[in-house]
Amino acid sequence: MTAVSAEQDLGPDFSSRLLASSETLSYDPIKEIDWEAPLPEEHYGLNPEWSTLYGTPLWDELTEQQRVTLTRHEVCSIMSTGIWFEMILQQMILRDQYVQDPAKSEFQFALTEIADECRHSIMFARICERMGVPAYFPSRTVVELARFFKSTATGEVAYGAGLVAEEVLDVMQRDWMRGENVLDIVRTSSKIHVVEESRHMSFAREEIREHMQSIGKVKRRFSALAIAVVAYVIVSSLVSPKVYKSVGLDPKRAVAAVNANEHRKSMMRNASAGLMEFLSEAGLLTRPAIALYRRVHMI
Repeated sequence: MTAVSAEQDLGPDFSSRLLASSETLSYDPIKEIDWEAPLPEEHYGLNPEWSTLYGTPLWDELTEQQRVTLTRHEVCSIMSTGIWFEMILQQMILRDQYVQDPAKSEFQFALTEIADECRHSIMFARICERMGVPAYFPSRTVVELARFFKSTATGEVAYGAGLVAEEVLDVMQRDWMRGENVLDIVRTSSKIHVVEESRHMSFAREEIREHMQSIGKVKRRFSALAIAVVAYVIVSSLVSPKVYKSVGLDPKRAVAAVNANEHRKSMMRNASAGLMEFLSEAGLLTRPAIALYRRVHMI
């Protein structure tokens, strides 16, 4: 999930390698996932350890079936947020590549990324439909502010936004794809997403490095804060408070339990470790940015 810059040319060799990787390491979710397979009642939507309530007294109060139901709604909330953000990134890619030379490998890889993201969004949508879980989206305020962001974000901010979303989800999905007690459709979709997004993340990191070489101190501080704001919004929006109603919980009580959940905080810090290391190396971990990352326990 990265935006491709029309102003920079990373070189035909780099883009050509990405295109070659797309040809050999791409999947068709319609064929790869067994959409007709039954969904065992005892299988979770994600590893219990990744549930927002895992490790809390409230989790201990839930029956096993309530835990299964909760994790299925949680994973679909994460997927719905993924669809929302992938649509933002697809629009940025199209905006950046508008009337660019279609013969260039950069242009062709940009469209390849869009094709990947379209398949991923459809895959996530069908999984939630298959589980009978409604769509969960960020608040209306966040949705509307994102309209402005997708129309203005460029360079390291656009790439950084995509990277923070993908890095955190990548760590989660690497666990889900190995979870023996996780639904097969989630395990298979996680494998597909991890494999195909790995080249998107590599591209984003390279773009960020290139852009950071030519920006001044003021722009660097602004970009660091902007990326941190995006990270804060994404992480805060992954699991909607509405999911707790699915198992008969009071959302306010559940959210309070999540906010006090030290296990959850530890999992988020671990999931963000690689991202924070890269942002630090790139010069994008300023004090204001770190303060925001701490608020969502990414540091």
